[in-house]
Amino acid sequence: MKIAIICGSSRKQAQSLKVSRFIDRTLQDNALCDQTWLYALTGNPLPLWDEAIWDGDPEWQARLDPLSEQLASSDAFVVVSPEWHGQVPSALKNFFLMWGKGELAHKPALIVTVSSADGGAYPVAELRMSSYKNNRICYIPEQLIVRNVEKVLNDDPAQNDPDADAYFRDRMLYALRILKEYAVALKQVRATGVTDLSVYKNGM
Repeated sequence: MKIAIICGSSRKQAQSLKVSRFIDRTLQDNALCDQTWLYALTGNPLPLWDEAIWDGDPEWQARLDPLSEQLASSDAFVVVSPEWHGQVPSALKNFFLMWGKGELAHKPALIVTVSSADGGAYPVAELRMSSYKNNRICYIPEQLIVRNVEKVLNDDPAQNDPDADAYFRDRMLYALRILKEYAVALKQVRATGVTDLSVYKNGM
């Protein structure tokens, strides 16, 4: 099993990237999958989507094909999003526009949002509402909102709020274990052939 972690922040000093790396380690340390792949928009910005993607533009193909292969070979996803102005970052929303060949389709995903204070709920609602329609990613009911993120999940224990840090570490493992079981279950659903995207390419 392979689980991909998508870090939706493009900031150079991104707390979302810290959280994403923690998720990566948690998956590996607890043997929840055979392989992980962490893709961060930090340092890897994608140009804005345009219709040349549909036309097989060589530049777009060269840019997207390696990512498409990684996503297609993944069984589940963790989508990590900061809250910027009460929203999902535009770079992450743009990311979801790129995948129309079933790379994400009918595969489970865990939403993890990040806030420097007590926010983080708006990106959960936005991702559930508008990021899945045509790529058909399947968000599981469990989610995690990492609030006051500067004080948790740090490598240096002195930088952590002990109670909050322990809670988020335990809750993260709980959510990732659920994600793993959804990955097992939905793999069987895809294997039946009923999710054939050639029948209805786009969601309603």
